[in-house]
Amino acid sequence: MSLQFIVDGLLTGSMIGLGAIGVTLTYSILRFSNFAHGDFMAWGSYATLAVVSAIGATFGKVAPIGPLSFGWPLLVALVVGMAFTALLALLLDKVLFSRLRAQGQAIIVVMASFGASMALRSLLEFTFTSRPTYFSRAIQIAMPVGFGIRITPDQIALLLLTAVLVLGVHLLMTRTQTGRSMQALSQNAALARIVGIDVAKVVRVTWIIGGALACVAGVMIGILVQIRPFMGFDMLLPMFAAAILGGIGSIPGAVLGGLIIGLAEAGAVQLIGAEWRAAVSFIILMAVLFVRPIGLFGVRER
Repeated sequence: MSLQFIVDGLLTGSMIGLGAIGVTLTYSILRFSNFAHGDFMAWGSYATLAVVSAIGATFGKVAPIGPLSFGWPLLVALVVGMAFTALLALLLDKVLFSRLRAQGQAIIVVMASFGASMALRSLLEFTFTSRPTYFSRAIQIAMPVGFGIRITPDQIALLLLTAVLVLGVHLLMTRTQTGRSMQALSQNAALARIVGIDVAKVVRVTWIIGGALACVAGVMIGILVQIRPFMGFDMLLPMFAAAILGGIGSIPGAVLGGLIIGLAEAGAVQLIGAEWRAAVSFIILMAVLFVRPIGLFGVRER
């Protein structure tokens, strides 16, 4: 049996894990499930694509970096896309979510996020149509690495990028005052306010991190698969499953949960057929909720 599904699973899991970080932070700190998070992926991808196209129109065709399928324009565009998606998340919170959170009813905020998700997706489809598009149509030759596994330079680069970003977020959460404030607010919001934690700042940082990482996850999907308005919506269930599997509020847990979901989906495709792929996330989610609702690294609220 080929072990190619391991590489496929790691790549899918990386995308899910990066998205799940935003989901788990939003839920643990702001206390609601943000169904619009998947659409941040799509908006980030299209924003990045727009910048790449603008750079291409200005400077002409740019040679790719070494064996990769993309050049420096995509790297510049990714940074701009991350900033744009973070601003979009902040704007959505200021205009919609913060006003509804003040009413103290979480279900209203959840339903508002569902409506925002549909609005964002429809706006993308209206603007760019539903036809899929691509960062590059260049075909890469996968390199054999043994055990029936083949991997492309793009895939290696994206796995390394994921590792760097996850390490960076983990260090932010564990080694900085802002990160410790975020953890305190997620564990006991009332006590965090009493000791003088700047809640507004923590909320802003939460949206910035979630939006920026959602953009990276979306661009990864765009590089390896394709870009389309529904790309983030299709990732929503796997991201929530990964966040719950890892434990709400845990960054390493969200990433590990994403990798587990990704490997399980890839294994299901190889063993029982692609039509079961979507069911895997749901089955794992239900199993976790029945067996260990707080997840692998979750802690009970105090």
